[in-house]
Amino acid sequence: MIKKAICIFSLSLFVVSCKSQHHAGDRPDDRIIPAAERTSQYLPLLKDRHIALVANHTSLIGDVHLVDSLLKLGIRIDKIFSPEHGFRGMEDAGYLVDDETDKGTGIPLISLYGKVRKPGWEDLQGIDMVVFDIQDVGVRFYTYISTLHYVMEACAKNGISLLVLDRPNPNGFYIDGPVLEDEFRSFVGMHPVPVVHGLTIAEYAGMINGESWLKNGLECDLHVILCDNYTHDSLYHLTVFPSPNLKSMRAVYLYPSLGFFEGTIINVGRGTSFPFEVYGHPGFPDSLFRYIPASVPGAEHPKHQDEVCYGIDLRHVAAEEIANNRAIMLKYLEHAWQLAGQDSFFIPYFNLLSGNKMLRSQIKSGIDIDTIKFDWQNDLSGYKELRQKYLLYPDFTE
Repeated sequence: MIKKAICIFSLSLFVVSCKSQHHAGDRPDDRIIPAAERTSQYLPLLKDRHIALVANHTSLIGDVHLVDSLLKLGIRIDKIFSPEHGFRGMEDAGYLVDDETDKGTGIPLISLYGKVRKPGWEDLQGIDMVVFDIQDVGVRFYTYISTLHYVMEACAKNGISLLVLDRPNPNGFYIDGPVLEDEFRSFVGMHPVPVVHGLTIAEYAGMINGESWLKNGLECDLHVILCDNYTHDSLYHLTVFPSPNLKSMRAVYLYPSLGFFEGTIINVGRGTSFPFEVYGHPGFPDSLFRYIPASVPGAEHPKHQDEVCYGIDLRHVAAEEIANNRAIMLKYLEHAWQLAGQDSFFIPYFNLLSGNKMLRSQIKSGIDIDTIKFDWQNDLSGYKELRQKYLLYPDFTE
């Protein structure tokens, strides 16, 4: 098998890629290789330089953390920045994380989900390059892409290069959901993209740069190392899960659909061993599946803690069956609304997750799902055309 290294220059994006002459999955050696594992492609960029990492527990080379691997290879790491859930990936969603020092290496750990969301001038003094290596899940309201935005902005403002080590998008095989309206821009939705955007983290970074979404039109000096053997048709099974409440591929595939419940009174399995695989409420009919959310690591104060919740158990549905839908399943939201039947069902946070105020109104009005999804199509068509400019891998077939 012959492999070529090719370099692509566009929109200040430097990409290093090896393209295989066969389709992923044809043979055992065709496994998808995240960019972090392709050290020969990026070590020359890091040698004899002062490096900061944006990393967490998913930043692995095999089963060894990127920090340990790079230190062993003689790379100097001055600082580590960590996103929501912290460097070890154990903190609750929305829980503010403090700065600390890594006990194993003595490297300062600076939280980007605490008092600040963006590295400051003082954080980047003496840094030559920032390396971003975090496993994303491809959903707009999953905040790692918001951290990416702010890191790009800080690098651009301070004249520092950013190297993104790309990782496959486990939900990168379809596009769906309402496109964010500017009125509802927040840390859980910073850009006019649909809920399921169909981009890897590196492709997303290219879009942020190319569409001038950084403050004051700043442009980041962006370098990318691609995954090998990945396409957007790939079903990539995560070897390490990106946050404490996404514990299975079933949960990862359900997350775009069940994530809307975070803006309602419904418990989505937080406080159990099966988050984002069930949904329920104490007021639902007691003939349904029952469970009791408890205070656990990663969900210290779940909705309806210590109350019996009745609801729907989705653990019997095969992960591949969910993936094959290639769509957000609004039927769960519609069903829960019908069971709850109360005006307090939605909380204001819901509009930030949906990215508009229409979806909430449509569910409450009983508009059928096909009509709701039809209303998304014009915006989705425009986004799909935009997305094509930033693809770094072969696209999925619809």
